[in-house]
Amino acid sequence: MTDETRGPSAEPVPEDLPTDQVDEPRVSTPEQLRGALEALLLIADEPVSETNLAAALRVPTDDVRASLDDLVAFYAETGRGFELRRVAGGWRYYTRQEYADLIGAYVLEGQTAKLSQAALETLAVIAYLQPVSRSRVSAVRGVNVDGVVRTLLTRELITETGSEESGATLFRTTDYFLERMGLQSLDELPELAPYLPEATELEEELGQLAVVPATSDSNGRADASGSSDAEVES
Repeated sequence: MTDETRGPSAEPVPEDLPTDQVDEPRVSTPEQLRGALEALLLIADEPVSETNLAAALRVPTDDVRASLDDLVAFYAETGRGFELRRVAGGWRYYTRQEYADLIGAYVLEGQTAKLSQAALETLAVIAYLQPVSRSRVSAVRGVNVDGVVRTLLTRELITETGSEESGATLFRTTDYFLERMGLQSLDELPELAPYLPEATELEEELGQLAVVPATSDSNGRADASGSSDAEVES
């Protein structure tokens, strides 16, 4: 590989980048590079390596490393409530340690907020059918329940409990669910009718699903994934 220069700082192209990725950099100035790195790392759900960031932006890895160091120093100098850390071979944003108590109090207060109607209905289906897969819950409710399942997991009202032969994750309620419901065991769960809309119809469908394979209900109806519940809570 030649020493042809590319990227914001016009340094030699590193050996770890394919030439087709640095031919057309997606940023042209150091300021744009820092902004692009912020945007990419804000959406990352796990640490991202310098090499992957460089490949995404088609710039030399050395430029990425220098810009990340600049961002770390800038956040510290300006007293931001978050910081950029290098962990597990990559980079990711974290809140600063000095705000841990504040964040903890905020999260705990949020746990007392009421669940949305969609979350309550999803929780009821899981409680009565557990262990149950996400797709079966979606089939009963007629909507995609990914969002509300995440909410229930965050609230520690449900937890993962193994998987089906197909690989689908199964969910069950937790001891915290029993505590919040004021129950000693699941045997004390009340009847469905008073708590769910169209309860009679839903109760019949739950009964059918209890004896029908998870791939479909008795009517052969597929998982309705075209619509979904929003994670909205009051």
